[in-house]
Amino acid sequence: MPANVQQIDDTGGPQAWFQSLPLVTRYWFGGALLTTCAGNFGFVSPMKLIYIWDNIWDNFEIWRFLTAFLYVGKFDFNTLMALYMLQSFSNRYETEPYNTGAGGGTADYVFAMMFGMIMIFVSFPFINMLLPTPPMFARTLMFFVLYTWSKRHPTAPASIWGIQMKAIHLPFAYVALSVLMGGLYSDLLHGITVGHLFYFLVDVVPIVYGKDFLHTPQFLIDQLGVGAYVSPAAPAGGGVGAVGNNTWQAPGRANAPSDPARPARGHSWGSGGQRLGS
Repeated sequence: MPANVQQIDDTGGPQAWFQSLPLVTRYWFGGALLTTCAGNFGFVSPMKLIYIWDNIWDNFEIWRFLTAFLYVGKFDFNTLMALYMLQSFSNRYETEPYNTGAGGGTADYVFAMMFGMIMIFVSFPFINMLLPTPPMFARTLMFFVLYTWSKRHPTAPASIWGIQMKAIHLPFAYVALSVLMGGLYSDLLHGITVGHLFYFLVDVVPIVYGKDFLHTPQFLIDQLGVGAYVSPAAPAGGGVGAVGNNTWQAPGRANAPSDPARPARGHSWGSGGQRLGS
């Protein structure tokens, strides 16, 4: 287990552990847990949570664009494992994602998630024609993150059921295990496919072809800063943000870039011009 991935016992209880999760992981895991519980305990029908394009188009049920990535499925061992893997690998990748313009920080991770979600929607009809795939994308997005993390840190130590391996082999080991156990694997392959597209565009194309297509949008950098976003801390009496009897939270900030050697990248418009974003 990497040193920067905390366990519940390391943080003083479930609430402290949950609050210690990085920003995106905290909201995604919390949303997935609540949505999955709501669908299993009868608060809402699972059919209202999955991706059905006709309902979105005809009935304007636009929440399905989000809930399809939050509802993991009926409660069983696979669902519990998926929830654990979601928070674990999202946590690992969010702490040091590919630098697409925000220094390898939170904004870059949000951009990667946006890319993954859009491409999952676009490619789903084609994947479903080849392999029947359920219209629930939580595991698909999770394997997108897992595969991208494995390419970002290919030699990182990993294990599955006590079997040690390098991170680069982990996504395929999970797929093989799912096949051997007779479980669903088409959604896992879908996530790996989209993850490979992201990796190819971010890490291979700039080096091999000298092109740079994916850039974290400026509005994400403006909102989340460069580096890992740190939520604002509540002021302690009379501390930062105190005037008289009034106190307010200090603004959120960003840590130093996790990948400072790779600057924010702009698009190159010809060899003689100035590189935008530099």
